[in-house]
Amino acid sequence: MIIARGLARRFDSGGRTVEAVRGVDLDVAAGEIVAFLGPNGAGKTTTLRMLATLLKPTGGHAVVGGHDLSSDPMGVRRNIGYVAQGGGTVDDRRVNEEILLQGRLYGLSRRAAAERAAAVLQQFELTGLEHRLCSTLSGGQRRRLDIALGLVHSPGLVFLDEPTSGLDPQSRNNLWNHIRALRRDHGLAVFLTTHYLDEADQLADRVIVIDQGRIVAEETPARLKTTVSGDTVTLTVPGDQAGPASQVVQRHPGTAGLQVLPRAEDPRTHEVRFRVPEGDRAVPELLRALDAAGVRAGSVQVRRPSLDDVFFALTGTGLREPGKPGTPADHLREAVPGAH
Repeated sequence: MIIARGLARRFDSGGRTVEAVRGVDLDVAAGEIVAFLGPNGAGKTTTLRMLATLLKPTGGHAVVGGHDLSSDPMGVRRNIGYVAQGGGTVDDRRVNEEILLQGRLYGLSRRAAAERAAAVLQQFELTGLEHRLCSTLSGGQRRRLDIALGLVHSPGLVFLDEPTSGLDPQSRNNLWNHIRALRRDHGLAVFLTTHYLDEADQLADRVIVIDQGRIVAEETPARLKTTVSGDTVTLTVPGDQAGPASQVVQRHPGTAGLQVLPRAEDPRTHEVRFRVPEGDRAVPELLRALDAAGVRAGSVQVRRPSLDDVFFALTGTGLREPGKPGTPADHLREAVPGAH
């Protein structure tokens, strides 16, 4: 559904050139859900707007929905749905009016627009709200209406720009179920940007991370977490054995990020914390080595990495403010399959 090569966008700002997107390659297959992550100012919304024909690339090329982005933008628009961050509805219009108008703008006949309106109202649990003013809808209802508007013309690909931003946890979970159903029940490809890393973990078949205008990683959530961060292992040991325990850990292949900290509730006990690939397999061997060294481990905890851990490892920062430089992720690209 998306094939992009060398996609770039430069802006002139105050006499200088800003490279917002620098040679991005993207592939999204039919029926795939892809999450596009990046810090503020990384280039993710600029990339999304280019793929949706809202912004012309200054370099590279792309085919979206089977149509060339540069030579056939109208063909692209007919085959995609686009749901922006901001609401796409007008406060003083009724729900049904908005959906019918959207259908007519896409060239549907009155009858076809009415049929599609009924279908998307049912699909997004909006039946019974047809005559309500948009201003009277809850946040979750209004966001579902935004997505319904993006799907009224039955596209094969939908772009969702931060679809659950500002929603309460219950509304977010509800919308997640609807996004999953787009692929499961209708075979749609979904390309979404998000600031919620748990959202990418829950929804995406594949995660693409962009930083400073370049793709720095591309993998399934599970493989990305395993490859980049490893598992976090925490051992509790008597304080006088923290040193020998650290030495044993350091000799184990693949360990990283070693920390030794006194426990707040009992300073006589220390935590030896580190990361290691496949923690469940590594821990039995480590416990045998600790026992051979005469170290008594009081407890052992293994925590799987989250996408937060991966994101921080790749970008060297959190969701930073635009323009604030991050740490280059070049040293990680060889470690992450599919990174560019």
